[in-house]
Amino acid sequence: MLLVEAGGDAGSIWRNPWIHLPVGYFKTIYNDQYTRQFPIEPSEGNGHRSILWPRGRVLGGSSAVNGLIYIRGLKSDYVSWADASSSVRWGFDDVLPYFRRGEGFWGSELATQDQKYHGTTGELGVCEVRNHHSACEQWLQAGQQMGFGWTDDFNGAVDEGLGRYHLSIKGHWRSNAARAFLEPIAKRKNLTVLSHATVCKVLLGEASSAYPKAIGIEWTPSKGGGALHQEHVDGGEVILCAGAIQSPQLLELSGIGDLPHLRSLGIKPRVSSHEVGRNLQDHYQARVIVKLKDKISLNDAVRDPIDCASMGWQWLFHQRGALMAGAGQVGGVLRTLVAQDAKPDVQVLVMPLSVDKPGDPLHEFSGFSAAVTQSRPSSRGELHIISTDPFTAPKIEANYLQTGEDQRALVAGLQMLREIYQQSSFASLLQSGAEFEYLPGREVKTQTDLLRYAQTKGGTIFHPCGTCRMGSDEAAVVDDQLRVRGIDNLRVADASIMPTILSANLNAAAIMIGERAADLILSKQTPA
Repeated sequence: MLLVEAGGDAGSIWRNPWIHLPVGYFKTIYNDQYTRQFPIEPSEGNGHRSILWPRGRVLGGSSAVNGLIYIRGLKSDYVSWADASSSVRWGFDDVLPYFRRGEGFWGSELATQDQKYHGTTGELGVCEVRNHHSACEQWLQAGQQMGFGWTDDFNGAVDEGLGRYHLSIKGHWRSNAARAFLEPIAKRKNLTVLSHATVCKVLLGEASSAYPKAIGIEWTPSKGGGALHQEHVDGGEVILCAGAIQSPQLLELSGIGDLPHLRSLGIKPRVSSHEVGRNLQDHYQARVIVKLKDKISLNDAVRDPIDCASMGWQWLFHQRGALMAGAGQVGGVLRTLVAQDAKPDVQVLVMPLSVDKPGDPLHEFSGFSAAVTQSRPSSRGELHIISTDPFTAPKIEANYLQTGEDQRALVAGLQMLREIYQQSSFASLLQSGAEFEYLPGREVKTQTDLLRYAQTKGGTIFHPCGTCRMGSDEAAVVDDQLRVRGIDNLRVADASIMPTILSANLNAAAIMIGERAADLILSKQTPA
């Protein structure tokens, strides 16, 4: 087996601690050493800004730099996945065993109490939030004052309401795909890891049956300017796991996609697949940031030597505290007043800190943040290559907030956050006076103002998917066994195959897709 990675090894814990430390995503997600950052085309939905989508360029991929939240989405999200399948079922009950297989829940009796939903022997470390902050707890109480329900476990029987998130952490450290799944088998004789190698295209042989056959890959050193190399399949398959941006990019570079577009770039068309690169979906967020009257924010703690020492002590000796924080400590999967059905339409991520974006210094005031995203966007984008050079980024049109449904959901979510802050359980924490709201600011009042704020100040929460859509219909890029239609011996196994985006973070589901793909590859047939 050959595993090809454009980046390299994350390095040892002591040489590169930030990529292993749970809170380290603040330092790594926009760091060129660990991510490649793809520019998004300006549009009205993102305020005509060119924002960046960072994607992991290191063993472990984006799971090595993400915000650690382990959540599977709503069970009802998988209805559309089930509808997209025929011989292999992808409903929630069908995929739950694969979630459980990969999960190693620790540090709590929760998993043993509810073994229907959790696994304790899987490779990926998962735990309950390890940093209980008083302001976050008061925010949860305020949300309950608003009438929202409660769940002890977003991944259990009740998957909506307010609650505390699970995180992909094991012991002191981040648990990512490389540490969990690759490192334990790295010395196997049948595994070769080729790092710092960029795949240029899939090699396709002449048709052995009705379809061309994937026979290998062509690659070049990631530093650029190197010779081209080829690796050929010997009795196995080619599996693309390059993510929602680069899996469709590789298909197009290989001659699989919209034929007129491929011909315009001088690429020999091999298979017509019009939807390659289309059906692009992402979660778009906007935040409400407030100023607290007392210095209880992590903004304050990171500037206090005693507090910093306490954080280190809690982490080292108790595996708790701010150094164990993910991108959201608490939050909710909630239904706004404008939801068009009974399902939640927004997700909320709450942190006892404030910052302009990861990697920037925390604000100098005592800040607290709640971000809301429309969790089931109806807007669709697309991406396509503009060059035969694999180092040239595709043109990515996210088309955020293209539909009125998405606009109304996000605006309603912002209004909801403002109301939660004003509940008595939280309002006592706010700085006095009219200037307690840092963003959007009290001058932003109307729904039109809030929409404009979301467009100009909102951004991605790094969940692109759907660009190699799975389906039972002939237009789908891959079938329900993840095989690329029109090609023998080629599969895709990453978030690009999602027919519709889930209502929450995608990393847990991406790992589940890998678990299920492994069974499909090994069986070479539809499981009973």
